[in-house]
Amino acid sequence: MPRTLDVELTVNGAPRRLEVHVHHTLLDVLRDQLGLTGTKECCVVGECGACTVIVDDLPVNSCLMLAVEADGHEVRSVEGLARAGELTPLQQAFLDKGAAQCGFCIPGQLMAAQALLEQSPDPTVADVHEALAGNLCRCSGYEQITEAVLAAAEEMRR
Repeated sequence: MPRTLDVELTVNGAPRRLEVHVHHTLLDVLRDQLGLTGTKECCVVGECGACTVIVDDLPVNSCLMLAVEADGHEVRSVEGLARAGELTPLQQAFLDKGAAQCGFCIPGQLMAAQALLEQSPDPTVADVHEALAGNLCRCSGYEQITEAVLAAAEEMRR
C-alpha cells in the first residue's frame, strides 16, 4: 500500500488539510481529491501547460509538482478566479476576444496570464508571449489570446 502524508495548503483561499499519497502530483490531488476539474490533465510531462495553476504567485505545471511539495503553500486554480459568479476582467476578455475555443487549454492559459498580470500590470506583447510560451493551444490562433490578455491588463488598470 502506498505511503501517505498529511499536507496543509490553502486552495483558492480555503485552508485544506489532506492526506495524500506521496507519489501523487498536485494535479492528481486537485482533480481527484478536491474535485477541481478545471485544471486539465493532458501531457503529464510539463509540455502543454493545460494544468497550470498558481502556487504562491508563480505559475506552475501541476503535473510536475508533487502534492507534498505544496504543503504550506497557497494554490490557486481556475475555479478560484471568478468571485461570487462574477468573471474577472481576464476571463471576460477571453470571451470578448474569442480567445476561448474548445476550452481545454483555457484554464492553464488563464492561470499563466493571471500570474503575469499580477506581476506586470502593464505587459507588452513580448511579455505576454513569454508568459504564455509554456501553454499550447491547438484550436485558436495565439493572436486572440494575446489580445485578450492585453485588453484585460488595460481594464484592470482603470
